[in-house]
Amino acid sequence: MAMRGAELPFWCGFAEAKKLGIFPKKGTRSVRILRPQLHSREEEGQGGEKVLHSWASYRPVPVFNACDLEGEGLAELIAARVPATEARPPIEPIAQAEQVLSGWPVPASWGGERAFYSPGVDRIQLPERESFHGAAALYATWGHEAIHSTGHESRLKRDLSGAFGSSCYAREELVAELGSVLLGQRLQIGCELSHHAAYLQSWISVLRESPKVLLQVISEARQAVDLICPEAPAPDGEPAAAAEPVVS
Repeated sequence: MAMRGAELPFWCGFAEAKKLGIFPKKGTRSVRILRPQLHSREEEGQGGEKVLHSWASYRPVPVFNACDLEGEGLAELIAARVPATEARPPIEPIAQAEQVLSGWPVPASWGGERAFYSPGVDRIQLPERESFHGAAALYATWGHEAIHSTGHESRLKRDLSGAFGSSCYAREELVAELGSVLLGQRLQIGCELSHHAAYLQSWISVLRESPKVLLQVISEARQAVDLICPEAPAPDGEPAAAAEPVVS
C-alpha cells in the first residue's frame, strides 16, 4: 500500500474483478501474494490403520488494489466495505506546524488506519486528518513519522532496519518519541507528556542494557529536529534561546 500510495486495504484478483464489472486501469501492474492450498491424503500405516496426512502448498496469485481498478460499480463496492464512521468536525490547522511539516521534503500520503514511515520508498503514511482527536494529536503523529524519516540513508543515516521487538527498533522508536517531544516544543504546539511517558516505558529495557544509550538517543533526536525545524538564530544583542528541556 505504501509503495503504491494506496489508501484502502482492498485487493481483488482479475477474474473476481471481471465478475464484479470492474477492471484494472491501463498500465497498472498486479501484486503477487502467496495463496495457501490445503491438501490431505489417506495412507495405510504400518499396522494397517488408515492415517491422514495433511500439508499445504502455496501458489502466487496476482491481485490489484482498489486504486488500480475502475468501473461503474467500484464506488458502490468500496462504500459497502468501508464501515460507517461518526462524522467529525474538520481539524483546524496550526499554521506553523502545518507549514514546517508540509514543507518537509518527505511526502505524506493520507488514508488507511496506521501511521508509519516506509524507508524503501521514503514516504510517510498517515490516517485521514479527521480520524485524529484534535490538531495536537495530528501534528504529534506527523512529527513522529517525520523524525523517523530523518534517519534515511540520504539524511542522518540511522539504522532503520530493525524488526519489531529488536533493540535496534526500540532505539529508533526512542529517537522518534523524544524527537516528537522536542519538535512539539519548538513548534509551540505542546505535547501529551503522559502519552509519551507511557509509550517510552515499553522501551525501558534498552536503557537498562546501556544507560549511555539515552545520551546518544537525545543527541540523535535533537539532530533530527534541527533538520526538520532549525532553531531561529537569536537577534543581535539578545541571549541565545535556552536549551530545550529533556524528558526523563
